[in-house]
Amino acid sequence: MDMNTFFNDLQNKISQAVQNSPAKDIEKNVKSMMTQGFSKLDLVTREEFDVQTQVLAKTRAKLETLETRLAELEAKAAPKSDIII
Repeated sequence: MDMNTFFNDLQNKISQAVQNSPAKDIEKNVKSMMTQGFSKLDLVTREEFDVQTQVLAKTRAKLETLETRLAELEAKAAPKSDIII
């Protein structure tokens, strides 16, 4: 028996033992409790977070563009005080 076969057999036996033990029920109960707990929290999905991150990045870029444009317009509209007395 080579080492790969030995470890695969060991892994299978451990998996079977865990599935037939109370540990599997505990895992199911913990997952259920966590799912219930998370559903009560005000959480967003990763997808929603990524979409909002993209919206924020676009908004920031547009704001920077508008700030630059406003500065240019203000510079053009400012009275020139080049008169020396």
